[in-house]
Amino acid sequence: MIQFEKFKLKNNLTVIVHQDKSTPMACLNIIYDVGARDEDENKTGFAHLFEHLMFGGSINIPNYDEPLQLVGGENNAFTTNDITNYYCTVPSENLETAFWLESDRMLSLAFDKKSLEVQRSVVIEEFKQRYLNQPYGDVWLLLRPLIYNVHPYKWATIGKEIKHIEDATMEDVKAFFKEHYNPSNAVLVVAGDVEVEQVKALAEKWFEPIDAGMKPKRNLPAEPPQTEYRSLTVERDVPISSIYRAYRMCARNDEEYHTVDLLSDILSRGNSSRLYKNLIKDKQLFSDINAYVMGDFDKGLFVISGKINDGVTIEQAEAGIDAEIAKMQNELVAADELQKCKNKIESTVTYSEADVLNKATNLAISELLGDANLINLEIENYQKVTAEGIKEQANKILQKTNCSTLFYLKKKA
Repeated sequence: MIQFEKFKLKNNLTVIVHQDKSTPMACLNIIYDVGARDEDENKTGFAHLFEHLMFGGSINIPNYDEPLQLVGGENNAFTTNDITNYYCTVPSENLETAFWLESDRMLSLAFDKKSLEVQRSVVIEEFKQRYLNQPYGDVWLLLRPLIYNVHPYKWATIGKEIKHIEDATMEDVKAFFKEHYNPSNAVLVVAGDVEVEQVKALAEKWFEPIDAGMKPKRNLPAEPPQTEYRSLTVERDVPISSIYRAYRMCARNDEEYHTVDLLSDILSRGNSSRLYKNLIKDKQLFSDINAYVMGDFDKGLFVISGKINDGVTIEQAEAGIDAEIAKMQNELVAADELQKCKNKIESTVTYSEADVLNKATNLAISELLGDANLINLEIENYQKVTAEGIKEQANKILQKTNCSTLFYLKKKA
């Protein structure tokens, strides 16, 4: 159980405090309710570009890293389709430095032309290196628009194309910041060797003077149910051919989410899982195969992906996957197999709670999902899953008409 206290500042910033006296460190985590799904379809990649720009200097602090390093701190950030998250860890006696730095970034960026050009170049290079020039790098650039027709999950966090980043203007950048980077659209979590009253005083000192702004109204187009099988075949200069199957599933907050997540674990969590034992070890169809859920805030994806062994045909590989799916749809999972998976998840959750940064990030995400206390219900929600529920979800989700498949083939010599 993660104990925490929550309060709101006068400018609508939600603040959560978790005390952990087992560490000499303090973590300040700020999450903004903006991700790639909130972008204009003709100006994608902005949420991720902003993650980079936030390290390019704020209105009163030209260099973010230097003062943090001087007090023994570290920082980083990440962007998803749903959120943008910034965090820094410092020795607890230097907590105020973290408040000073993060509040100044929320107040305003420097909006320096040189910084924009530098970060634009960094992001464009990342696009090329990670997505265009790396083996299998463009998988999700190909798969997302195959799966989604209207929902903004149809583009990756990096953006649809490099041109959108190349064309970003200072006016675009300022407008994006003004709309999304304000107290009303953020959650601040402070965790570690801290006192609640100390955090409250620092939050009021550094964050409360910032104008509240408005929480943007989100009105995203709903993706219609998929009713037909979709597939795409490409050839690339890669060492091994691969299959990527994506099935549409529920949202992260939906009641059946934990059941679907456990379904993926039964299929592929560890060397005793079904896909590993049957398709890698016994039949030797794949050198690697995984099943997992994306965990998206809106209705998301259940993915099965595998690298096919040389000499194995696509048809044989597909038949192997289909046979394992059929078992999940026609037979109840044995009680001991299900409990083993639940125990593994409980161990993972418990282990993650030993890290103060993980706790801060997960508290922030839980609050954005509706209630910070959701973090304390995770194990209970997994333990409640039944074999009947797993069979029901396998039949509901793992249907061919609900599947989009990318055949990512090794170029013929």
